[in-house]
Amino acid sequence: MATLQVRELRTSDIPLITNYWLDSSPEFLTGMGVDLSKMPSAAQWKESLNKQLSQPIPEKQSYCVIWEVDGIPSGHSNINKIQFGEEAYMHLHLWHNSNRIKGFGTQFVRLSLPFFFDHYLLKTLYCEPYARNPAPNKTLEKVGFQKVKEYVTIPGWLNFEQPVQLWQLTREQYLQLL
Repeated sequence: MATLQVRELRTSDIPLITNYWLDSSPEFLTGMGVDLSKMPSAAQWKESLNKQLSQPIPEKQSYCVIWEVDGIPSGHSNINKIQFGEEAYMHLHLWHNSNRIKGFGTQFVRLSLPFFFDHYLLKTLYCEPYARNPAPNKTLEKVGFQKVKEYVTIPGWLNFEQPVQLWQLTREQYLQLL
């Protein structure tokens, strides 16, 4: 049985996240709703992630945690569109095929929730994955997120216009999961 852990982003993780984005196949990226023409360079990823590390929690525009399988960084989750004390939007990324379809995503999301709810005093955590990407939608449902609606939007700065499923977890629901 694998040991799963979640921790905050470190400087040493920046190349791993950058490589995940820049080395993934175009098919994989578009399958999660990424507009390839918006992909930042390695230098831009590094600058953005270093900025995140240098800011105090209330000032961060994005906050990232690293998912480890048996002590090896293997994915990440981040929040953005942060309104401290109110809400944020979560993103989920398992980096390697070998760690997918094992239930790790569900466990990692559960382990990530305290970082987001407690550090940012959130009342509501949202996630709006690409509707045609079944993995995150199934994961969110298993964790206990409630589906609010499906609609068409450009969900983030890296995405193309797409149908998304909007999921939410309130602080009350989060506390019941503990």
